Amino acid sequence: MTRIVEILMYTLKPGSGLDFHRIMREVSVPLHLKAGMDVVSYGGSLHDDDSYHLIRSYESENHRQASQDLFYSSTDWKQGPRADIISRIEVSTTTVMTLTQEAIDAIRASHKSIQS
Repeated sequence: MTRIVEILMYTLKPGSGLDFHRIMREVSVPLHLKAGMDVVSYGGSLHDDDSYHLIRSYESENHRQASQDLFYSSTDWKQGPRADIISRIEVSTTTVMTLTQEAIDAIRASHKSIQS
């Protein structure tokens, strides 16, 4: 079984990485989970606190689009962490691909072991 995986890579404004991660951990990721989105991994790069990733998984491309349309138009996002997150991002890139559930689970497990 394969799923759609979206990898967002952020270059953050200098010195904002630790605060960005706090906002992601305390506010944004919980909102993602509340909205039913599968957050596979998120966090700063091992080489640079101001480089960041967010990996999400979806059933299909249609599911990805519908989930994001709903999430990013929500009051929780707009009146919540949106401004704080966007103001810290210098460059954002997105890659969408298919991965097996096993590969997704391996990324999820790897992320948890790094965070521990």
